Amino acid sequence: MTTARSRFRDAPLFDVGSHARHGPGGRDRLTGPEIEQVRRTVARAPEVMVKVVTRGQQTVVGIRRHADYIGREGEVELETDTGERLGGEGAAERLVDDWDLELDALRRSSDLAVTARAQAPKLAHKLIFSMPPGTPPEKVLGAVRDFAREEFGATHRYAMALHTDEPHPHVHLLVKAVSEDGERLNIRKATLRHWRAGFAEQLRARGVPANATERAVRGQSRKALKDEIYRAAERGRSTHLRERMRTAANAVASGARMPTDAGVQRLYVTSERILAGYRAIADQLEEQGDRNLSGHVRAFADRIQYPPSQHELERDRVRELHGLRDRAREADITR
Repeated sequence: MTTARSRFRDAPLFDVGSHARHGPGGRDRLTGPEIEQVRRTVARAPEVMVKVVTRGQQTVVGIRRHADYIGREGEVELETDTGERLGGEGAAERLVDDWDLELDALRRSSDLAVTARAQAPKLAHKLIFSMPPGTPPEKVLGAVRDFAREEFGATHRYAMALHTDEPHPHVHLLVKAVSEDGERLNIRKATLRHWRAGFAEQLRARGVPANATERAVRGQSRKALKDEIYRAAERGRSTHLRERMRTAANAVASGARMPTDAGVQRLYVTSERILAGYRAIADQLEEQGDRNLSGHVRAFADRIQYPPSQHELERDRVRELHGLRDRAREADITR
């Protein structure tokens, strides 16, 4: 006879904060923090966003311009790792000068000459911490402040600025890439997961509901178009989407299939693992006596949709691209 406990061992608990990666096998109980993570996920608590801006990080000029941008040319204060608040004309320049980025750039040039690297390492990292509309901006700023102090306070110089000019309050965090001890900060996927979890924890400490789970774990599998491709499509100038639309339209019209997308197959495998994980969690919660949460977990899993078939993806893509094209034409007519 298969018990809830044996099923739990057979389908180990996946970390709901780490894209269905399996946790330690053979465990018989969910811990308190794991249960709270599950509770937040099925209740669809607001998700934190941590984004890395990938352009303009290799030059002193680029970093100065970004500091000027997040400080709104002196109108918004830049709060530094030392607690200093820089504002007014020349604030960005004072910040960059204090960080000795010119010296870092000079050292980097020497290193490049020795190592013959094709691309210059970053002088600083540009990060954005954001929450959905309605989140108190001062709590977002406070969360980022304490997160940065714990994560970088003893190692890397940084500065931040709160922006409230959009519905979602967000904080720009500029972090010097090389620490005071000469250690370079490298950002990987695991780094971002760690940062999202830390940001969410700081928000919860301030009474703000916040979660940090991967898109697939939340039952969301499709990404939006990249900003630059979407904007080009809106203008009717995206050769990338034009070619994709032509290929997809021909395939759908003829009944032929486009080449199988390996990513779609991976999506199916990931979805199966996620659903198996939720079922194991529900079984274990019931065995631990929390039938209410177990029921919520099962209902949440039932609402997760499997990835669309290849044909459905092709059909939806044609409709999406036709819609973009039609809006672009309408915009041309009204000009």
